[in-house]
Amino acid sequence: MFTTAAPIKPAMPRDLFSAIANLKRELNAVVLAHYYQDPDIQDVADYLGDSLGLSQQAAQTNADVIVFAGVHFMAETAKILNPDKLVLLPDLDAGCSLAESCPPNEFAQFKAKYPDHLVVSYINCTAEIKAMSDIICTSANAVKIVNQIPADQPIIFAPDRNLGKYVMEQTGRDMVLWQGSCIVHETFSEKKMVQLKIQHPDAEVIAHPECEEAVLRHADYIGSTTALLKYCQNSDRHSFIVVTEPGIIHQMQKAAPNKKFIPAPPLNNCACNECPHMRLNTLEKLYLAMKNRTPEITLPESTRIAALRPIQKMLSMSV
Repeated sequence: MFTTAAPIKPAMPRDLFSAIANLKRELNAVVLAHYYQDPDIQDVADYLGDSLGLSQQAAQTNADVIVFAGVHFMAETAKILNPDKLVLLPDLDAGCSLAESCPPNEFAQFKAKYPDHLVVSYINCTAEIKAMSDIICTSANAVKIVNQIPADQPIIFAPDRNLGKYVMEQTGRDMVLWQGSCIVHETFSEKKMVQLKIQHPDAEVIAHPECEEAVLRHADYIGSTTALLKYCQNSDRHSFIVVTEPGIIHQMQKAAPNKKFIPAPPLNNCACNECPHMRLNTLEKLYLAMKNRTPEITLPESTRIAALRPIQKMLSMSV
């Protein structure tokens, strides 16, 4: 009887933080990380931010190698902006439920029904969807972007219906919405959050606009991850119920160590409020990606050029 030997795991340095720092110097690499990454990854990042900030950093970097500790669409955006740089993603399976909820072939058919509409797409989408868009936005600038579009210009907003509804409410614009959503931001329980508010009557509720409308109506403040971080730093309150992926709490605690941050509960007794895609990246995978120069993000040049235009439009409208 034959048995298959287990694959040999590559030896890891005892001090991954030091090893990653050395590789940064050797490669002239920059590590960009989203707030939803594990704390260790956040702590080795050269820049930590939300989608808008990360896009801006990717557009400005002088590094030869970009290591993107986030999900696939984020690394794609970095490649779109930096075609001549090596862009690495620690785990190629780190996808996005929201991006996956908008298949390009189906969206093309949807778009064809509204030929006179301008397409504004949330950055949480694939390069193919970006290539079919007129302007990209993030949760940080979506309202600002839509407010700059002439009032008589009809708009398709994709792929997040919850962010789209929030933007419609804030701008007074009627938009055609693609019915996509994020599994994390739709898992928060309104009932459990109300119970949590009763247990913590002095806590402010701060929420991301990707959450469902029923949850957002209980929020004292709604904003992007960066906006939520800044808000809790500046608020005179000392406790907050945080209604977004709990990875951001690591930075909140560092920025305001004397304040209390309570993660909003999901529907079930699970870790469903943690993004399973974001959590695929680990410090070990980040080190191996830099050491082996892989997995690399590549894109067809025609897709990259078509996707670049709406991203550049967003960056110019976000100044």
